[in-house]
This record gives sequence, structure tokens and C-alpha cells, in this order.
Amino acid sequence: MHYQNLINIITDALPTLNKSESKVAKAILADPESATRSSIASLAKKAEVSEPSVNRFCKRFDTAGFPDFKIKLAKSLVAGVRFVNRNVDANDTVESYTPKIFDSTINDLALVRDSISHDVINDVVDQLIQAKRIYFFGLGTSGAVARDAENKFFRFNLPVSFHDDVLMMRMLASTGAAGDVFFVISHTGRTKEIIDIAKIASNNGAMVVALTTPASPLAAMSSIALEVDVPENTDEYMAMTSRIVHLVILDVLATGFTLRRGPDFLPHLAKIKNSLKPTRYQKDS
Repeated sequence: MHYQNLINIITDALPTLNKSESKVAKAILADPESATRSSIASLAKKAEVSEPSVNRFCKRFDTAGFPDFKIKLAKSLVAGVRFVNRNVDANDTVESYTPKIFDSTINDLALVRDSISHDVINDVVDQLIQAKRIYFFGLGTSGAVARDAENKFFRFNLPVSFHDDVLMMRMLASTGAAGDVFFVISHTGRTKEIIDIAKIASNNGAMVVALTTPASPLAAMSSIALEVDVPENTDEYMAMTSRIVHLVILDVLATGFTLRRGPDFLPHLAKIKNSLKPTRYQKDS
């Protein structure tokens, strides 16, 4: 095994791991840099497994044990071009980095497709259908995702808005009430302002739905957490696959919303779509 591929190999192996191994893998992928400084005892505690389970996990990936595993893990962290993508090497050509970006995105989409909770998706659609008003909140890259959500959901004849300004989000959260849904998007789920805002909205009786990573502070603060396990370290690299995954999940929710509304709602959607016809040139026949 080439050490530079260790993180990718663990990620690819996730669907084949047993329960204990999966816990160790997810604990490592959630914060690889921390894992390189961790003792076997602290990693076992974080993963909620025994120390021998951690050691067996390390040997599964062709290392001599936990110390050797940490060395190779540390080397894998510097393999990618820093602040770009962990899969990209400094000497990559367009012929090599282009398929790498596509392949990593396809792989992460497939992992989320196979692991996402359909029950939670259904619960979120229930809340969106019942909402008097929906606010989509996000900062940075997640703000762009929140904007896309507004573009999808305004079509449903429901008051919808997106916001990426912290002060505006705080003011809106402070006026939230039962019947309002605050849909908060954050890949890391660790941004202090976003968590504070979710708490304000929740304390006012509003429904807080979080689209975030599992076991994050934001997930703990939300009424419903749509937890998405995308092994992308956005503290170190640009947000890429996590953003795409979040957009696809919003497509899933919008589809669920449309189907739940039933065929009587389709003329409304057609009216919006037809309003754009005068703005476009006709296709060449």
C-alpha cells in the first residue's frame, strides 16, 4: 500500500467494514489530523470500541500496528495539494486531476446514497410540508447551498427565504415561532455563530432542521438532524464533495415535497416554468 492513498483507501473500504471497524474509520476520517496525535486509548474511547479493535483495524490496512498506522496517516494528510483537495497531488496534470475530482465526488455521493436515513428524509419533508415559513441559513459555501434551496422551494407557494448574513439570521431566529422551520446548513456543524442562531430559534419554539455532519454540535442543537457523513476535511481543503452532496439532498427533499403535494400542484409548477418562455430564444429544430 502506498501511504499517500491511506485516507482514500479507508474511505473506499467503509461499506465493507464491520461495526467496530466502521466506528474506528469514521472517528479517524472525522478528524484525521487529531488521530495522528491520538493515543490508542483516546481513539478507542472516541470510537466507542476496545483498544484491540483499534489495533486490528490498523493491521487490516497493512500497517504493523497503531504507531505505524499513525505515521502513514500523517503522511497521507500532506499528500494532497494543501487548501485544494486531498486527492490531488502537486504534480498532477489536467488528465489526472480532472478524473480524480469526478471520481471522489461520485464515490462520496454513492456512500451517502447508501447510508442516508430514509426515515429522517421523510420526517424533514413532513416538517417542510407543514411549515408556515421556511428559512434556509448557511455561511460561506453553505450560504451558496442555502441560496440554491431558496431557488427550489419558493416554487412551492410557501414563504421561503435564504440568508447568509449572521446579524440578519440572529434577528430572524429571535422572531421565530411554532410553525417556522429554520433549515440550517453546515458541513462541519462547528461554526459558533450558526450554532448560536439554531439555539435562539429552537428556544423560541421554532423547528430547527440541520443538514450537517453526524454528532456535530449543530446536530445536537437541532430538532431534526439530517446527518451526512462526507469524509471531507474543509478545515484543510476547499469544500467540494460536501457541497455537491448537500445540493443533491436538497433535490431529494424538493422531490419529496412535490410528490407529497400531489398532481393538483403540478399546474402551479407549470405556471412558473412557463413564465420563463418569453425570456429564452427557441431551440434550433
